Amino acid sequence: MGFKDKNIIVVGLAKSGVSAIKTLHELGAKVTITDIKTEAQLVEILNEVKPYIDSHILGRHPEAIDQYDFAVMSPGVPMDLPFIDQMKSAGVQIIGEMELAYKLCKGIFVGITGTNGKTTTTALTGEMFSASNTPHFVVGNIGIPAVSKALECDEHTFMVTEISSFQLETIVDFKAKVAAVLNLTPDHLNRHKTMENYIEAKARIFENQDEKDALVLNFDDDLTRKLAQNSKGKVHFFSRLTKEGQSAYIEDDHIKLNCFGDIEDVCAVDDMLIFGRHNEENALAAALISRLSGIDVSSIRLALTRFAGVEHRIEFTGIIHDRKFYNDSKGTNPDSTVCAIEAMKQPTHLIAGGYDKKSDYGPIFDAFNHKIKTLILMGETKEDIKKVADERNFDDVILVDSMEEAVKAAYKHSSPGDAILLSPACASWDMYENFEQRGTHFKNCVKALKVDLGAL
Repeated sequence: MGFKDKNIIVVGLAKSGVSAIKTLHELGAKVTITDIKTEAQLVEILNEVKPYIDSHILGRHPEAIDQYDFAVMSPGVPMDLPFIDQMKSAGVQIIGEMELAYKLCKGIFVGITGTNGKTTTTALTGEMFSASNTPHFVVGNIGIPAVSKALECDEHTFMVTEISSFQLETIVDFKAKVAAVLNLTPDHLNRHKTMENYIEAKARIFENQDEKDALVLNFDDDLTRKLAQNSKGKVHFFSRLTKEGQSAYIEDDHIKLNCFGDIEDVCAVDDMLIFGRHNEENALAAALISRLSGIDVSSIRLALTRFAGVEHRIEFTGIIHDRKFYNDSKGTNPDSTVCAIEAMKQPTHLIAGGYDKKSDYGPIFDAFNHKIKTLILMGETKEDIKKVADERNFDDVILVDSMEEAVKAAYKHSSPGDAILLSPACASWDMYENFEQRGTHFKNCVKALKVDLGAL
C-alpha cells in the first residue's frame, strides 16, 4: 500500500500516534494530527512532531473529514465518537497503529492478548527469541509501538507483539502467524460496554488466520477455551491443571511441551525466577508460542531460568526492617490483583484503589483467605471498594489521599516478616498518567520511607 502524497489524519497523540506520524512522514504522506487536548496541554509533543506534520486540529474534533484518505487511530481514542462515524460514512478508511505496522512490515507477527499477563508473556517470549538469536522485535502494548520497528524488518524478522483490545478494534488485515489469548475476565467495560463486546474485540486477534497458522489458548479458562470453536487455524492449548490433550502443561512440577508429537521436558517450575500460578500460566504460554514459532527447547529453557520478570508486575522493591515491598502497579483490574494476592506467601498489607473502570471488586476479597491483614485504599474508587469490604465484614480498612500516606500506613500496621503489596485493581488515570508512573511513585515512596526510618 502506498502512502506517498496521501492525506492522512492521525487521531490521538499518545506514544503510538507519535510513532505513526514520524513513519507516515518518512513515507511521504501529508499528515494532519488531531487531539481533544489543547495546544497548551500538548506543547511538548507538538514540539516533537512539528517537523513531521502539515497541519493540526487541537482542542476539538475535526469537521471537514471527507478530505482524508486514511485515519490512523491511537488505541486510547474511543471508536464511538460522532466524527469517526462521519468519517466512515464519507468513505475514509479507518485503521489503527497496529494495522498500519502490519501493512508496512515484511516480518512475521506473533500476537499476544488477554486480560492479564500479556506484558510478562510477551517479554518472556522475547527472551526466548533472544536466547536462540532469532531476529525479532518486542513491540506493541508493551511500550514500543509496532510501527516504529515495522520498516526495519525483513521476511525473517519476528514481531513479538503485545496487543490490547483497543488495538484490535481497528485491525483490518492484521494476521498473526501465531496468536495467543491468555485469559478473559471483565476489563475495560467502561469502553466496551459489555463483556460480549470485550471478548469479541479480543477474538479479533485470530480472525484473519487460516489453516497454516496457530492459535494458543488457555484451556483452564472457560471463556478462552470456547474461542477454539471459531478458529480457522490449528488450536494449541496450554494448561496448569491437566495434561490430557494439551500442547503445554505441568507434570511432576516440570513444564512440558507436546507440540509436534514428541514430549519435550523444558524445566522445573522451581527453576524459574518468577512465581505464582499466573506466572506458571505465562511461562506455559510463552514456551508454547515460542516452540510453535520454531524456537528450540534449550533456548526456551534458558530464558525461563533467567527471566526475572517485568517492572511493575509483582516487582520486588525492597526491604524495610524485615518487611518486603512489592510493586504490582500493572494490577489494573480485580483479576490481576487476585493473582498477585495468591502469589504472596506471607501476611500481606494491600494498597489498592484508583480510576473507576466499573469493575466488580468482590473477587479480591474472595482471594484474601486470611492472608490480607490490612487494606489501604486510595484514589477515585476507595469508597466503592470500602463498601464491598463492609459487605464482606472486612474491617481492617484505611482510607488515604496519597501514595505517601498509603506506604506509611501499610508499614505502620505491618510486622516483621510481612509483605506490603501495591496492586490497585484499578487503572491509574485518576491520579497518574499511567500505571508506570504510579509504580515508580510507589517505589520512590518506599525509598523515602527507608531514609526516614534510617533503614539504609
